[in-house]
Amino acid sequence: MARFQGADAFGAPSDELSLLPFNFERTGTEQFLVSNMVGDFLRLTEDEIDRLIDLRLNPGDGLYEKAYASHLITGRNQMAQRQVLAMRLRSRMSFLRQVTPLHIFVVTLRCEHSCPYCQVSRQSTDRSRFDMSEQIAERALNIAFDSQAARIKIEFQGGEPLLNFELIKTIVSAAKLKSGATGKAVDFVIASNLALLDDTVLAFCKSHGVLLSTSLDGPADLHNKNRPRPGNNSHELAVSGIRRAKEALGPDRVGALMTTTEASLDRVDEIIDEYLRLGLDGIFLRPLSPFGFAIKTKQFQRYDAQNWLAFYERGLRRVLEINRQGTPFREFYAALILTRMLTDKPIGYVDLRSPAGVGIGALVYNYDGSVFASDEGRMLAEMGDNAFRLGHVNDNDYRSLVLSDRLIDSISNSLTQCAPECSTCVFESHCGADPVYHHATQGDDLGIKPLSEFCARQKGIMHLLLDILAKSPDDAAILRRWAAA
Repeated sequence: MARFQGADAFGAPSDELSLLPFNFERTGTEQFLVSNMVGDFLRLTEDEIDRLIDLRLNPGDGLYEKAYASHLITGRNQMAQRQVLAMRLRSRMSFLRQVTPLHIFVVTLRCEHSCPYCQVSRQSTDRSRFDMSEQIAERALNIAFDSQAARIKIEFQGGEPLLNFELIKTIVSAAKLKSGATGKAVDFVIASNLALLDDTVLAFCKSHGVLLSTSLDGPADLHNKNRPRPGNNSHELAVSGIRRAKEALGPDRVGALMTTTEASLDRVDEIIDEYLRLGLDGIFLRPLSPFGFAIKTKQFQRYDAQNWLAFYERGLRRVLEINRQGTPFREFYAALILTRMLTDKPIGYVDLRSPAGVGIGALVYNYDGSVFASDEGRMLAEMGDNAFRLGHVNDNDYRSLVLSDRLIDSISNSLTQCAPECSTCVFESHCGADPVYHHATQGDDLGIKPLSEFCARQKGIMHLLLDILAKSPDDAAILRRWAAA
């Protein structure tokens, strides 16, 4: 009598198999990209996907093993595969446990720059009526501390927030007192062009652990063209501010963002080299947004998604070359997407989450006390569209803001898991919906995805990353390190 049964006794026959949820997309004449419900990717031939869908596969034929390992099939009476998917999905969605961790205080709309792509419709420096008052700030702070997140971040924006620095100091001091009384941790960021940065501001930031975030669009001529100010010295002041902040606060306490204009499209190498020259540890290659002066000056219409994707690919490949030469340097948006694609870590970044981060990811308190579901929603209001205005600090508390009909409708419409085009997209697990963008460009929170440049950019970047992961072992190792960081 045989001690063990044969291998065929341990494999489920095909008629006992069932499919698990997956999406697919044709990528070639006979090639398909397939993803399971948590976004693991697998490439199959047309014959393989036909056999998979028909469940014409058996142990030992290769496809059976690939499909099982990728959570595409399971035994009808087996629970293990489903439980693994449920556990991983729960981990990926766990950002929902920390509701509204970010609170943006627009302390002034005044700014001494006159950027033609400005998203916030800034005001001239002599219009103090566009400053937030202490009374508005106090009420906004009460709402922020009523949010459910155990740790919140308060970000000061403008205009140029340092034009109302006294209010920033007042808010930080009050927030620290509330933090001590409630046990809720709080972090602070000032988003500034750094033109007004001085020793007083730096000493305050060091004393209170305040981070600085700034804009740097590239070399001096490009930055000054994109971000003009009296004296034509915005680049000089930004670079000086970055260096002073790194010296006074530490190299990891100041970051920079760039915005891609038409003038940037053929200069990505120079832009990246400027970031390297300043000792920054990476770059976020960012397209224009359809808000504020970017619309009024027609900056937003001057290139399309394909132009930007070509710019992005050149930039990403340049960043990978820098890493191959021995200098650690990241493209931060790719790092975020790779973390989403290659791990089950929760991602709070609003472009990469479903439901969208409006309201439940951030609340924005405008200088006049109006409360918005996102910073882009605030920008939209400056253009006369209050679609994402949730209320006012004088009339609403935290609960009434996040449970407002407007916010609930917007969040419901942002669920990629059930949205047309999104629900069947092979990249659904790694993408977001961005209802404010689609409202601004198409007049509808959901949007028609084949006409969406947001969608085209997201899919284009993910296709590019998958191509590099599959075809370039050295670059793939670099990308995987970014995801694990």
